[in-house]
Amino acid sequence: MGNIKFLESFEQLSLSSKLNWYNEPSNWRTEKNQMVISTDPETDFWQKTHYGFQADNGHLLYAKMSGNFVLETHVKCDFKNQYDQAGLMVRVSEDCWVKTSVEFEPHEPNKLGTVVTNHGYSDWSTQDVEDSFTEFKVRIIREGSTYIVQNYHTVSDEWIQIRMFHLFDQTNVMAGIYCCSPKKGGFQAAFDYVKIE
Repeated sequence: MGNIKFLESFEQLSLSSKLNWYNEPSNWRTEKNQMVISTDPETDFWQKTHYGFQADNGHLLYAKMSGNFVLETHVKCDFKNQYDQAGLMVRVSEDCWVKTSVEFEPHEPNKLGTVVTNHGYSDWSTQDVEDSFTEFKVRIIREGSTYIVQNYHTVSDEWIQIRMFHLFDQTNVMAGIYCCSPKKGGFQAAFDYVKIE
């Protein structure tokens, strides 16, 4: 897509100085060229829309970014409890952000989805995926104030658009990998890399 602005492939025990935690999890480690995160319980990112529920304590490992970029990761999920989720997040503030992930549903199909939050209200768009869909690549493209979320389809060997949208606040952003467990903790997500082009 373009020149690489940032690449962390987790080859070292320590993280790049460009990466920071927002709500650092109690348990995380780098091993075998992966960032492995075990979620804390009752963690989530969500604002007001459904039943007025609010949460802003999910785990986000981010780099500060400005201008246009493409944010990408590959993650493998060991789901445990309903609503466990892992993927990418671009965050301006508590009231303005996007996350995209696969969310675990034990008694129905898992959800490949995107949550967009503007002015402190979250929406949620989803599509059903097979239970075996626990390893995947996703990316978020920023073009001015427009964002595009894509998922990589291994069968067709191409990136497929999931959603296009607008974030109303346009300042420097926090861009990176995230995971959380709205119910019980202990869900493990293993990220191969964080790449920003």
